[in-house]
Amino acid sequence: MWSDTLLALERAHLLRLALWGGASVLVGSLVLALLALRGRAAGSPLPRHFAVQTAAWGAIDLAIVAWAWPRLALRDHAAAQSLDRFLWLNLGLDAGYVGVGATLALSAWALGRRLGGVGAGLGIVIQGAALLVLDLILVQQIRI
Repeated sequence: MWSDTLLALERAHLLRLALWGGASVLVGSLVLALLALRGRAAGSPLPRHFAVQTAAWGAIDLAIVAWAWPRLALRDHAAAQSLDRFLWLNLGLDAGYVGVGATLALSAWALGRRLGGVGAGLGIVIQGAALLVLDLILVQQIRI
């Protein structure tokens, strides 16, 4: 693969991550705002904890994009291999996020019907799954 093609794929990946991060911050913030307006912030903790996780993960995604974007550059073969290895590490971490979120949600439910833990766990599962898909897209593109 040519280094300029790889650079374009990395840029597209960061743009997808920025869109996901921005959408997550927006949705999480809107849910929190609606709960506050309806006076339900003290009600069911499930949507509140879900919204906090969604907004926080989105903010982290945006911070990663802000850090990585100015560091994008053409890669030689060694740097391309390093990116490939980094992506495979990220895929493992993404799968781990899904597992941790599922464990949190199931444990919170099983150990006392704690809806806050269920909401937080579901938020982590969704964010981890989305990151898994985004990273898989880039891995697939650079493997061709």
